[in-house]
Amino acid sequence: MVSARFELEGNFRPLQIYEQVSEKIRAEIRCGRFLPDARLPSERELATLFGVGRPAVREAIGALQNEGLVITKRNSGTYVAPGANQILASGRNELSRTGESTSDFSPSATLDVRLVLEPAIARRAAAHKQRDPLAEHYLAQMETLTDVATPEERALWNNSDRLFHRQLAVMTGDVLLIKFAEEISSAMDQSLWKRLKDDGIYDPARIRLYVAEHRLIYEAIVCGDADAAAFYIEQHIHRVQRDIAPQ
Repeated sequence: MVSARFELEGNFRPLQIYEQVSEKIRAEIRCGRFLPDARLPSERELATLFGVGRPAVREAIGALQNEGLVITKRNSGTYVAPGANQILASGRNELSRTGESTSDFSPSATLDVRLVLEPAIARRAAAHKQRDPLAEHYLAQMETLTDVATPEERALWNNSDRLFHRQLAVMTGDVLLIKFAEEISSAMDQSLWKRLKDDGIYDPARIRLYVAEHRLIYEAIVCGDADAAAFYIEQHIHRVQRDIAPQ
């Protein structure tokens, strides 16, 4: 079983839970338990097998997708890629265990931090009761999207979304909050975040709902309604958690 406790070995950095799970799956592919073209066990089965939650399994699968080791087919499941053993033999996917982390941040951990930070940002921004041209620009970009079927539309959606949330921190005028928000924005630009978001938020109805939630957050802020702004952003982040990191 994978342990949620992180072990430090010398100067090695601690591994995030999803990294531990992805390494376990790589080991199963190497030893032949998970064969090329074979369907992996379900997320729930893998969570039970490795003793972790489903979000960690989903993140691990997303990371393995980005490495080309597995392929996920909607409404079918996740399969070991035909060339997985060749990729593993090449060593291109090996985890970096140096003192400097090169892996993406866990999206579920990022969402946990956002849930703490962003309602406070919304409240602070609402105290100023001022409109912001850049925030409105990002909102307008999101509102032009009725679908995210192409890579270009997905890229526009991801950029508009993360930059809108960063701009809310700019609206506070607090340089430390802006710095925190920039770090969050960088995490939301990582390939694992975008993989899980693209897989979890893909239908036009869901996109329209997200656009409406962003509009509610912004209008509450510029009206100076701090309680509503904090409530709307908290509910929005909970929705993202349900869509990309279901329990």
